Amino acid sequence: MTLQTLETPALLLDERQLRRNLATFQDRLLGLNVQLRPHGKTAKSIAVANLALTEQPKALTVSTLKEAEYYFANGISDLTYAVGIAPNKLAHVCDLVQRGARLTIILDSLAQATLANAAAAEHNVTLPVLIEIDCDGHRSGVTPTDPLLLTLGTYIHAASGLQLQGILTHAGESYACTTPAEIIALAEQERALAVQCANDLRRHGLPCPVVSVGSTPTGKYVQD
Repeated sequence: MTLQTLETPALLLDERQLRRNLATFQDRLLGLNVQLRPHGKTAKSIAVANLALTEQPKALTVSTLKEAEYYFANGISDLTYAVGIAPNKLAHVCDLVQRGARLTIILDSLAQATLANAAAAEHNVTLPVLIEIDCDGHRSGVTPTDPLLLTLGTYIHAASGLQLQGILTHAGESYACTTPAEIIALAEQERALAVQCANDLRRHGLPCPVVSVGSTPTGKYVQD
């Protein structure tokens, strides 16, 4: 088989470069004593996912429920569905949970939380939840100073079908940075605002075991 005869779509990777990139990322984040939860949306390959999870818990991020189905079928059950949950996805989410997946959803509104709790009750499951934080005005999430953070945290913690796991943010604006100094500054902004939100929840007696941050640029340049 050659590039000229290969039928598309197909995934082509330079394996040596892939392994170097993964080793660099893994070494850096292990040195910072944090867990790496890579995103499976680009490669969509269990072989790549397993390489990325060397010396890490078998846990991934996904952006579609089809990705969740694929990785779950290939032995990775700890998955974060990192797209704000939509009502028409909840039955599928609950089905995956019923089949043994630990599928965490994210949300940034009381309406989403209410619908998720109702779906969980209907399907007799408990859904792990992360509150999405907007750390850079990029696209979605609760801003760190918005009282909605505590309103959501309180509701989720009290809801019978939901389990508050903490917060998640993604510095999407990091992809527009043009220098390492800009990325370092944005990585610190991302980290600091996430820690601020986590501490706000904890001060009000709400659990926040997970503080999830990161993009490819900020993950590479984060200092702390």
